[in-house]
Amino acid sequence: MITEVVYVVDDDESVRRSLARLLRSAGLTAETFPSAQAFLDRELPDRTACLVLDVRLPGLSGLDLQGALTQTERIVPIVFITGHGNVPMSVQAMKSGAVDFLQKPFEEDQLLAAIDRALARCRAARAERTDRMVVQRRFDTLTPRERQVLGLVVAGRLNKQIAADLGAAEKTIKIHRGRVMRKMEASSVAELVRMSQRIGIQPPAV
Repeated sequence: MITEVVYVVDDDESVRRSLARLLRSAGLTAETFPSAQAFLDRELPDRTACLVLDVRLPGLSGLDLQGALTQTERIVPIVFITGHGNVPMSVQAMKSGAVDFLQKPFEEDQLLAAIDRALARCRAARAERTDRMVVQRRFDTLTPRERQVLGLVVAGRLNKQIAADLGAAEKTIKIHRGRVMRKMEASSVAELVRMSQRIGIQPPAV
């Protein structure tokens, strides 16, 4: 079983050791890295994780690493730690999605609480990603005509209106609509709308 993990990136070896001890004493798995590049170079498994990240690092900064992770779309919520922070820096980090920005020295409970929030955010994001993938796989099974019907159904069109829009018999539209609901495993139009929104399908203008 792949466990949750807290990654620690800090160029100070003593800080890495002390944080690893703290995390393990709290029952958490910890892995440490001396630089942002070392973290990026490591092939990491796909699992629930968060990152405790120093802002000032040799080479790539903590904010640089945050930007790099955003571009790769990896789900690794970040708790920043720093002894040299300032308000603009913290604002930038939080606007870019950081869970917290802690000034050294900080209370151990303060860090552990931030890590709990970060791991919870990661679990929620991973669950949402899994849901989207399931819905997308169902959508991919639809024929081009069924996708047209789906778009018009979620736009609120009635069967006879869809039939007129597509130049088809209402009976044919009913058949397509039934197949859409079955393939998408939707029990109602409201659920079909939520699924469509989850994978970014916009209903056509009618």
